[in-house]
Amino acid sequence: MSDLTVRVPVETRLTWEYEPHLTRVHALYERATRAQWDPAADVNWSVEVPFGAPLPDDSGYAMASFESSPLARRGRPMWDAFRWELQAWMVSQFLHGEQGALVAAARLVETVPDLESKSCAAIQAADEARHIEVFARYLRDKLPAAYPVSASLEALLTDVLADSRWDMVTVGVQILVEALAMSAFRLADRTFHDDLIKRIVHLVARDEARHVSFGVLSLEQLYQDLTSSELADREELVLEAASLTRRRFLLEEVWDRLDVPRAAGVEFAATSAMMIRYRQMIFMKVITAMGSVGLMTDRVRTGLFALDLLPPERTRR
Repeated sequence: MSDLTVRVPVETRLTWEYEPHLTRVHALYERATRAQWDPAADVNWSVEVPFGAPLPDDSGYAMASFESSPLARRGRPMWDAFRWELQAWMVSQFLHGEQGALVAAARLVETVPDLESKSCAAIQAADEARHIEVFARYLRDKLPAAYPVSASLEALLTDVLADSRWDMVTVGVQILVEALAMSAFRLADRTFHDDLIKRIVHLVARDEARHVSFGVLSLEQLYQDLTSSELADREELVLEAASLTRRRFLLEEVWDRLDVPRAAGVEFAATSAMMIRYRQMIFMKVITAMGSVGLMTDRVRTGLFALDLLPPERTRR
C-alpha cells in the first residue's frame, strides 16, 4: 500500500483560559482518564484463532441468503470461507480507520477553540494509538493476511482530512467513522468467530462510545446556529460519506480474494436483503449521532433512504 498524504493549511489555536467551563466535556475527559486499558494486560493474546475452520450454521435467514449468493455453487465450506474473510476484511478496515481517527484527533488538538476539547482530543489520540496496536497485532499474529485500505475508506479519510474546519473533521470522524465502527463492534458476537477479537472490540467499543459523545457535545450547540449555506455544506459531507460507506460494504476486495467475479459479488452485496439489513444496522449509531446534532434533515433522510441505509420506517422525523 502506498502512503496517503493530505496537504491542508490549518489554524492552530491556543487559549489562555484554563478555568473549565464546558462541564460535560471536562467530565468526559475525566472519565476517559480513568478508563484506560492495557493491550498487554487486558487482552489474552494466547487465545488461538482457528482461521478458516468450519463454523456453525448461521441463522436460517443467513443460510437462505447464502443459497442465493454466487458462493453457493462452490458448496457450504465456501460460506465459512466468506465469513472468515469478511472478519479479516473488517478488522483490516478498523485498523486503517483507527489511523485516520488518530490523525484527526491530533488535528483537533490544534484546532478546537477550548482547552477541555483539546484535552478530550488528546486522550482520544492516545486511545486511537492503542486501537492501532491491538488491531495490527491481531492481524499480524493471528490471521494469514490483512487487507489493504479500501478505496472508499481512503477517499472518505481524504475528504475529511482535507477540510481545514475543525467541525467538519469532527463530523467526518466522530459522527461518521467512529459511530459506524461502534455499531459494528456491538454486533461482534454475531459477526466475528473467535473470542480474541470479540474481547478486543469490546474494549475498543468502550473508547469509541466516548469519542462519539465528544463529537456530539462539540457540535450540538454550534450547529443550532448554522446558516442554510453552512448546513448544506455539512449535509453534502454526510451524504458523500454515506455513499462511500455503502460502496465500502459491497466488499469488492473480499470477492477478489475469494476468486468470485467482482460484478456478481457486488450485485449480491447490493441487493441481498441480509446485506442491506446489516448496513442499516451498523448505520444506526451514525443516524442517532447525526440526529443529536441536527444533521438528520429531510435532505439527509432522503439521501440515506436512496442508499438503502435508512429503513422506510425511519424516513419520517
